Amino acid sequence: MAERGRGGPASTVEPGTAERAGRLRRALRPLASLWLLAALLLVWELAARADPSPFLPPFSVVAARFGEDWFAPAPGTLLLSERFLDAVPVSLSRLARGWALAAVLGIAIGVLLGRSRAARALASPVIRFWMSVPGVAVLPIALQFFGVSDAVSVFLIAFGSVWIIATHTADGVAGVDPGWLRTARSLRLPRGALLLRVVLPAAAPSILAGLRVSLGFGLVLMIVAELYATTAGLGHDIALYQQTFRYPEMWSAFLLVALLGIALNGAVDLVERRVLRWRRRG
Repeated sequence: MAERGRGGPASTVEPGTAERAGRLRRALRPLASLWLLAALLLVWELAARADPSPFLPPFSVVAARFGEDWFAPAPGTLLLSERFLDAVPVSLSRLARGWALAAVLGIAIGVLLGRSRAARALASPVIRFWMSVPGVAVLPIALQFFGVSDAVSVFLIAFGSVWIIATHTADGVAGVDPGWLRTARSLRLPRGALLLRVVLPAAAPSILAGLRVSLGFGLVLMIVAELYATTAGLGHDIALYQQTFRYPEMWSAFLLVALLGIALNGAVDLVERRVLRWRRRG
């Protein structure tokens, strides 16, 4: 006879069954979060087939084109097509250079502003002004200075990203617990050690949040710059497909950009989780 507890009959579910059910729920959780995306793709497919248009092919056509355009059966190229290898590394190189430049400048500016109230009060209106200027609006000016070159893309990505990183960093540095700073000063830590061992680790969540947000802006600005100011890259390919009425190829390039954005965001999320493990342990 099953034992009875204070609240009624004891559970007859075996521990192993509950554990397997938990593992199943955790495995299905990512799939459950994709239901809205699947619904939108289904609506796209049905709408495109109900009212055929060369400008919006069905998703099934775009997906087939995506596989043909960007992947190849040859294992020597990691199953990536020649078109992929011609366009994607070039675009990602521009994004990496512009974003890295923005990260260095933004963190340096943010630390300066976060550590000095006077500097923050003086520079805050200027930063807010440049943040309100769309990065796309600076493209004609960049073209005048750099011409049609990689420098336009790098400059535009850096310009659009640096202010986001700077403001997040400044907020994180200014919000460091004063008790930690007093303790560090009582230990007579040099300024360099204080910055590296106390200020930056404490501000890391805010800094990483700024890096994550700025990466999305950088990806958008990379595509915009490549639409007008380059002769190679994903943005250039999208413009070429649009001008030559190759709409399935154009949409497949859009799909690739979206997947690259998801992959980059996932990479930043992984780095963030590893860097901030000490917060979860605490």
